[in-house]
Amino acid sequence: MVTFSLQAQPTAAADWTDLARRAEEIGFAALYVADHPGACASPFVALAAAAAVTSRLRLGSYVSNAGVREPILLAADVATLDVVSGGRAVLGLGAGHTPAEWAAVGKQRPGVRGRVDHCIEVAERTRAILAGDGLTKPRPVQEPVPLLIGGGNTRLLAWAAEHADLIGLSGLGRTLPDGHSHTTRWAIDQIDAQVGLCGDKPTEALVQRFLITDDAARSYAEWAIEMEEKEADLAAGPFVFAGTQDEIIAKLRDVERRWGITRFAVRLPAIDAIPGILAAY
Repeated sequence: MVTFSLQAQPTAAADWTDLARRAEEIGFAALYVADHPGACASPFVALAAAAAVTSRLRLGSYVSNAGVREPILLAADVATLDVVSGGRAVLGLGAGHTPAEWAAVGKQRPGVRGRVDHCIEVAERTRAILAGDGLTKPRPVQEPVPLLIGGGNTRLLAWAAEHADLIGLSGLGRTLPDGHSHTTRWAIDQIDAQVGLCGDKPTEALVQRFLITDDAARSYAEWAIEMEEKEADLAAGPFVFAGTQDEIIAKLRDVERRWGITRFAVRLPAIDAIPGILAAY
């Protein structure tokens, strides 16, 4: 059975609460908010507002930059979200990539190894605090609060396979000079390697492009040029989708057969297509 999560950002109060209600009515499994301090909304404030108008949606940051978040503050935010949502919070963490976020807190962004080491340390410490080591109030409803690790680093994925509850695969690689964009790792052999590192742990692919169209081949060809990937790899892999509803359903089934991936996180451009896919799947 395929499931979808929605990653979105609040723009206005009524629009955000309406979106949360709609996501739940459609059948999304979770609502995620990105966490880039200084460049987007606070995820935990936004998710608490969404919690007030929903009853089933899981709610999580996707993902918080462990390099600029203190474990005790993360734990307090997640525990509070878990309380106000009645036990629906997800702790989403990643190693981080945007230099401006470190600069904003007076730090210099470490290299890849340093970021991964610190992410693992923050994940372990935050989970310990949530379990009662330093956090007396509020106590989360869930024991434990699910941990989602997002990213593509080999060592982080291997650690997540042992310790996380869910792995968010982005297929993204090296951060480009703008500090926000990335190279992609969407070749079939690269996807095979990433999924292999995840073992039996549930994985969720972060879909970067989603387009309902009668000309899927044209979309994949254009994206291949833009992303410097092979068209055939994009057409087969779990990170971009183009085609009619039936073509996308067929691809979802192919992805499940090849990689066992049945969970997908999508963004707002995909929301209108999801009801039909869920109904027909």
